Amino acid sequence: MILSRTSQYAVQAMIYMATQPAGAPVLNKDIAARLNVPAPYLAKILQSLSKGGLLYSFRGRLGGFCLREEAAQVSLMQLLQLTEGADFTQSCLLGLKRCSDETACPVHARWLPIKEKVIEMLNQMSLADLAAAVQSGRYRLADMPIAALPTAP
Repeated sequence: MILSRTSQYAVQAMIYMATQPAGAPVLNKDIAARLNVPAPYLAKILQSLSKGGLLYSFRGRLGGFCLREEAAQVSLMQLLQLTEGADFTQSCLLGLKRCSDETACPVHARWLPIKEKVIEMLNQMSLADLAAAVQSGRYRLADMPIAALPTAP
């Protein structure tokens, strides 16, 4: 259950958008510049998240992307299921095609309780939680300095 680069960029972008004023579109190029990620790749990710129902996408001169729902309503699990696929929590740690209690890999029994805790954490953490942690200055989002974020009210 290691996250792909796509998921890492998606999570960073969504947290960044959750730190922005609600309903204000943010340009892909601005997000990419703040997070130091490739803009064309990020654009594809954001379009996918838009199709997945997490973002609004606006075209034109005043276009961009913004969160569709309040950030508090979007769990990290919802986001990762869009980027990794609905069954990403079912994959084997060693990459075997079939890994279950009946056809277990060598680490299955020890990994299962850890995986269950990770899944629980992903379901409990919201974008609002993550955005608040970044805005507090205690945590960083990529290499973006805290000064690049709007100040918390």
